Amino acid sequence: MTRLLLWDVDRTLLVGGGVGVEAYAAAFTAVTGLEWVGSLVAAGRTDLSITPELFAQHGIADHTPYLGAFFARYADEFAARGDAMAAHGRVLPGVPEVLAALHADPGVVQTLVTGNIAAVGVAKVAAFGLDRFFDTRIGGYGDDHPVRSELVGRARERAEAVHGPFADGDVLVIGDTVLDVGAALAAGVVAVGVATGPSTTQELAAAGAHHVLEDLSDVAATIALLSG
Repeated sequence: MTRLLLWDVDRTLLVGGGVGVEAYAAAFTAVTGLEWVGSLVAAGRTDLSITPELFAQHGIADHTPYLGAFFARYADEFAARGDAMAAHGRVLPGVPEVLAALHADPGVVQTLVTGNIAAVGVAKVAAFGLDRFFDTRIGGYGDDHPVRSELVGRARERAEAVHGPFADGDVLVIGDTVLDVGAALAAGVVAVGVATGPSTTQELAAAGAHHVLEDLSDVAATIALLSG
């Protein structure tokens, strides 16, 4: 393999239709017995960084005793809503075509770097049949570490253990927020910003993205950029 592509999930590949929040809230109530009243901007962040704040909003200063049971229940609650994800969510323009073409390229390996815990991140792409394009075993996930740049490093380490070393310029993080861009830069790899989420093209460029796309609808151009 000569190129490693690390894909964000939410608002980069797909829109979930609020199913993840529903599953998160149901899991919280099941584990704590408290009514869910939380609210937090989660875009670009990891579940390990978001969860302590959300528990604190409900008066739980130490989330640690709940964490394992909460993430396990969250995964179960999300899995139970797989049909709702497919019904109410959507894949963003150009995504299936881009992923399929890159998957067919013998010099490219694709995986996920997402703030979602692994079980939920994989389930989200699986709901739309996109999981076949990724080696999800070598991804970086929101239950690996609270800091997003660490997820990039974890995914690269896992990929290199299987495929051998990649040059910094051949490791690309593709995401829709300035936090995705910052994580790539902190990890010393290439940042590709896609303005299908909360960050504009101008904001992604100002954050230091090496490349900025409006979306992935220009399939040929996107494939050329990402495949090198």
